[in-house]
Amino acid sequence: MKKHLWAICAAAVLIAFTAYISLDTFVISTSYAEATDINTEMFSALSDGSESTLPSESAAQYNSSQIQDGSDSDSSSAKHGPGSGKSRASIGSSGNSFGNSDNDTSGIDASASYTGDNAVSTDNYTITLTEYYQNNTNIYVADVTLNSAQYLKTAFANDTYGKNVTEKTSEIAQANNAILAINGDYYGVQESGYVIRNGIVYRDTAKDSDVLCIYANGTMEIVSDSEYTADELVSMGVWQAFTFGPSLVENSTVTVGVNDEVGKAMASNPRTAIGIIDANHFVFVVSDGRTSESEGLSLYELATFMQGLGVKTAYNLDGGGSSTMYFNDSVVNNPTTGGSIKERGVSDIVYIG
Repeated sequence: MKKHLWAICAAAVLIAFTAYISLDTFVISTSYAEATDINTEMFSALSDGSESTLPSESAAQYNSSQIQDGSDSDSSSAKHGPGSGKSRASIGSSGNSFGNSDNDTSGIDASASYTGDNAVSTDNYTITLTEYYQNNTNIYVADVTLNSAQYLKTAFANDTYGKNVTEKTSEIAQANNAILAINGDYYGVQESGYVIRNGIVYRDTAKDSDVLCIYANGTMEIVSDSEYTADELVSMGVWQAFTFGPSLVENSTVTVGVNDEVGKAMASNPRTAIGIIDANHFVFVVSDGRTSESEGLSLYELATFMQGLGVKTAYNLDGGGSSTMYFNDSVVNNPTTGGSIKERGVSDIVYIG
């Protein structure tokens, strides 16, 4: 027995250490800071007519002539991918607008089909929802036009920046009076990757990855975190930054291959993504998956679908059980968790409000 004692003790220590690491990574929640600050100085600089420090590549992509005439930033984009060159209207023939009956705000039922109004228009933003069926999958698209990027906001679960602090997308949305929301990049289960939200840097540790940057001037760009620090990005006018990925579309060209995937994720998955058509003209996209009604999308299928919407840039956010779209006090899609139609808790949301 004695000769096996060290082996038994070593195995016990290894098991305990592995259990602790797993719990610390995926279960144990740690709060680092309340997330109530918003950096509005970058919008003041825009209104004052201050010179933008936006990187030249992104500035060129959204120059005033392109915004006025809607021309593509890449004149050769028609060569790339099956969705190239299609306008949103040409794809719309395969889409169905949601019903226009009154919303039921008595509660949120993730298993119920959305039956509320499919459009909202205010002085600050216009949102239109359309449902598509493509690749054996229900896909939900929110077309969003803003008069300022300050209405594209983010929020943390429990209004707290931390590790494994989670709430359902609909709960975070309701707490922040969001009219439209999608899940974010689930930053709370990662140890690295920039977290810039509402102009505030919460995490400045790079992880050698593509970063989605949404600027205060309403443009979007994907950069490498090896090129800029988080503070430099904010000084350049970055309002929101996400580090899930990968990039789906850049310069109107699909940037993922047919077999590309996120880690060990299945090829057909529920998905969440965000894209931009012109300055302050965004699309939020969520797909169902893992059900008999909806198979789910591969990254390539998601990218080509978004290219067909006319986006210049698109980026993949957290998918799978996290994928949720909320609009007008209702969950629009059918989120799947553990084989059931129900929401999963997430770290953060992107919302309009």
